[in-house]
Amino acid sequence: MAGRLQDKVAIVTGAGRGIGEAIARCFAREGAKVVVAERDAATGQRTAAAVGGLFVPCDVTDPAQNEAVAKAALDAHGRIDVLVANAGINVFHEPLAMPPDEWRRCFATDLDGVWHGCRAVLPAMLEQGAGSIVAIASCHAFTIIPHTFPYPVAKHGLLGLVRALGIEYAARGVRVNAIAPGYIETQIAVDYWNTFPDPATERRRAEALHPPGRIGKPEEVAMTAVFLASDEAPFINASCITIDGGRSVLYHD
Repeated sequence: MAGRLQDKVAIVTGAGRGIGEAIARCFAREGAKVVVAERDAATGQRTAAAVGGLFVPCDVTDPAQNEAVAKAALDAHGRIDVLVANAGINVFHEPLAMPPDEWRRCFATDLDGVWHGCRAVLPAMLEQGAGSIVAIASCHAFTIIPHTFPYPVAKHGLLGLVRALGIEYAARGVRVNAIAPGYIETQIAVDYWNTFPDPATERRRAEALHPPGRIGKPEEVAMTAVFLASDEAPFINASCITIDGGRSVLYHD
């Protein structure tokens, strides 16, 4: 039986680990031809080998490297059906204590990097009259947690980018959507818990913040990306799907 993404050509940025790796693996299982765009050659090559895909080194902050990824995908497969703009970084500060360079570092990856990826693939998608772009945003895109500046500013901007591009190109067959993950069990989360004297207690504290009593798994984000990238979501455009177990709508005293 054919997969839900059978023979679709999909670029996944930041696919070396975490959510990006889970997306690459799920896409491959659903029949996609995956192009792994990753700054870390070791993790990128590992993921590409695991999914039988093509690895192309890419620092998303560099427009030329994004163009090189798109060219490699076209050279190898002749088309680009999907871009998952997943690469991102956490930059958390109290605003006035933030070192000046941190603003630019955050925006260069979390907002500019997504635009560079979109700019690289849109010509091919528009020429073929079809395509799906999925940007990995965050619950920080619509909520504010103190001392996480300027990350939520960039993620709010990312939703604006998704909506603007989705409206701009809807009539030409290209859909642009976002996924907003909440607290997801990635290596970054594990590393954070390990900074505490009792990592297990810190993990339980995080789980208790969520109505289901647990945090999310990378695969749960990945399967939503599969849905948005597939032909099952033809009328979903300029939208954002939240994956946080309901935490963002939970009443707080």
